[in-house]
Amino acid sequence: MREIHTMAGHLIRRLNQISVGVFTDRMTDLGVDLSPVQFAALVEMRAHPGIDQATLAGAIAYDKATLGKVIDRLEDRGLLTRAVSTRDRRARTLAITEKGERLLEAVFPEIEAFQTEILSGLSDLERNTLLSLLEKTTTAGNEKSRAPLRSVPRDQHPQA
Repeated sequence: MREIHTMAGHLIRRLNQISVGVFTDRMTDLGVDLSPVQFAALVEMRAHPGIDQATLAGAIAYDKATLGKVIDRLEDRGLLTRAVSTRDRRARTLAITEKGERLLEAVFPEIEAFQTEILSGLSDLERNTLLSLLEKTTTAGNEKSRAPLRSVPRDQHPQA
């Protein structure tokens, strides 16, 4: 039997722990209350104003039921607005607020800056190779996920 510390699943879980830890520490240092999932949701809402909650869940590969709680917290903090969809009265559309935009503008440079720290110990070439391989394998395994990544339909794009 293989040692657990050399198994892909274990190493990926550990790397996720490291990534979340670095993210959380940096946001705490900035005095910002923001989780990685909240950040991803805000980025996608900025890219797709009026996106509905179900589509947002697919766009960030997150469970629909759990995303509702994330959206509630962001709305409570005034970072997004939620409205009844004009296309489907059962659906809720989301839009980032000015306060949410200002928050993203403040944290985005910091988040970009610590990406290399998450993969510390790797050269630039190794980091690029790892990222390419991670993208390749997550794309190949997407449908095995309980929350697969889904592209945003054309009618959810701001230009459409």
